[in-house]
Amino acid sequence: MSPSSGLILQNLPQRRESFLYRSDSDYELSPKSNSRNSSIASELHHTGEARQHLGDQRHSEDLIVTPFAQILASLRSVRNNYLNLTNVNLPKERTRRGSSTGPHSSQREHYQQSQAQNSQTSTNKDESYYKMALETLEELDWCLDQLETIQTHRSVSDMASSKFKRMLNRELSHFAESSKSGNQIAEYICSTYLDKQQELDVPTLKVEDTDRPGNKDIFQKDKNRPMCQISGVRKLKHTNSFTGVVPKHGVETPHREELGKHLADIDKWGIDVFKISEYSNNRPLTCVTYTILQERNLLKTFQIPAQTVVTYLMHLEDHYHRDVPYHNAMHAADVTQSTHVLLSVSALENVFTDLEVLAAIFACTIHDVDHPGVTNQYLVNTSSELALMYNDESVLENHHLAVAFKLLQEENCDIFANLSRKQHQSLRKMVIDMVLATDMSKHMSLLADLKTMVETKKVAGSGVLLLDNYTDRIQVLQNMVHCSDLSNPTKPLEVYRKWVDRIMEEFFIQGDMEREKGLDISPMCDRHNATIEKSQVGFIDYIVHPLWETWADLVYPSAQDILDTLEDNRDWYQSMNPISPSASFCNHSKEGSKDSEESRFQFDAATDEENSAHSQDSNTVTVRFDTSSLSEETVDQLDNEGDELLYP
Repeated sequence: MSPSSGLILQNLPQRRESFLYRSDSDYELSPKSNSRNSSIASELHHTGEARQHLGDQRHSEDLIVTPFAQILASLRSVRNNYLNLTNVNLPKERTRRGSSTGPHSSQREHYQQSQAQNSQTSTNKDESYYKMALETLEELDWCLDQLETIQTHRSVSDMASSKFKRMLNRELSHFAESSKSGNQIAEYICSTYLDKQQELDVPTLKVEDTDRPGNKDIFQKDKNRPMCQISGVRKLKHTNSFTGVVPKHGVETPHREELGKHLADIDKWGIDVFKISEYSNNRPLTCVTYTILQERNLLKTFQIPAQTVVTYLMHLEDHYHRDVPYHNAMHAADVTQSTHVLLSVSALENVFTDLEVLAAIFACTIHDVDHPGVTNQYLVNTSSELALMYNDESVLENHHLAVAFKLLQEENCDIFANLSRKQHQSLRKMVIDMVLATDMSKHMSLLADLKTMVETKKVAGSGVLLLDNYTDRIQVLQNMVHCSDLSNPTKPLEVYRKWVDRIMEEFFIQGDMEREKGLDISPMCDRHNATIEKSQVGFIDYIVHPLWETWADLVYPSAQDILDTLEDNRDWYQSMNPISPSASFCNHSKEGSKDSEESRFQFDAATDEENSAHSQDSNTVTVRFDTSSLSEETVDQLDNEGDELLYP
């Protein structure tokens, strides 16, 4: 299979589905449940082609949820019903018109042949009827061919994005009404993962709109200070660090054997990046990326000197802040290694070129460099210099790109020096597109794009995703990096819990700063009022599961074990917080449980209010983030890196 070959879409096993598969009854008026199956399976009656038979078997039971794909499925159902009603004989060599340039062009010869064969027995009325039936079928086939070749990246996938936002809005509205903590979690999901929050109708807590002390001070910056072009770039510390042979894994360490054992699993999902950081002298990003580039033979392919790549990686890693609990070099290493594994699955074997693979690995390596440990919205709310520079649009993502490409200009750091001009331009464009897509506010658009692409190709009949243009290829790569960026809940539970500890501490530090500045504390950032277990269940149900469910659909069966781990981890957090409204939604317990759910919600709200005094007696824990909230290994890791834990 060449890099331009298609990706065969496989059928999926039965498992718990995300909210995307629930009815959007207020908007979906067509009988989609019938068209989903009959649109593909019934065509088997009219064709003897083995390939079509295989395609029908593969997708006959798939549920279609994106509007554009539903239109195609319904039209195919209309076509098949039309054939049954008219008994038009199709040419044996094709069941669809194929690639003709317009209607009434490809089946006319067949009609003339059929007319000649039946001229002795057919009446003029029969001939007129048959001719009109055949031409109508040809018109319908032409429309289907045109629709199926439309690029499903923007306009048609916007239909899915709008639908998914409506459905998520409805889910979160119920979730938010359940309790104070449910409202906070819903607000967090909306503010973080949706780019048009004003369209949503999620209930929010009333906040007094008054000028608090310190509010005005936020905007009283030094008006005379010039705006830096690229802030955060520091001088290179490692020039000529390696005058001889580069160490085996790119870093000097007394724990070479232990590090080697962990890096031997570089191709496996769920390796322990925390251990790699420990054994690499806090150089996880350098050793992980260097090992991947060596294993994929990319240094040789693009003539990148080993000394140059290690110098750049160490300089890049120095620009990740160790005092940031989550968005640090370990997170970058984790995302890079996760993408490396996703690129290696059998479904994507030889699909992407070496340059595309290099761009994806590089994008993951740099995607959070110089992250300050606060969100884009915080930078906008505080009128930061970065927000002003990038006009409030994907502030951090633009900054990460600027810093990373600026570092390439340092001495002995240009790892792309031997690329041709065209290769360099292509790589830069891909890297920019992938890193900008890590802005979590783009989540729903990315999900809608991918799901529309997958479902459209399914109902088109071939079941093959060609990926024969840049738009489709970068769309898959963007979603791959996005999946890796949201892969913590799919990792082994002990690793996942460490990441949860860290992201919550980073949120709490931001909340402390917001409190100090007199700002409204962002959702999930108040260390005195947060329910971690419940938030993780909601995070998985509404964000992570729908994304990974769609990715698993694309690369089936490669990601089934990842989905299994995700479901197990979700169940574990649910068991730690049994009084959770998300369970009722996921199990569709709508009838006969209203009273019991109301009592549970009331109890949940009460525990939110009194939890600071009775957290040890409640299953729904309001977390005050101290060392007791962290696993021992996480505390040790934070201490080793010099992080400062904040205590209430």
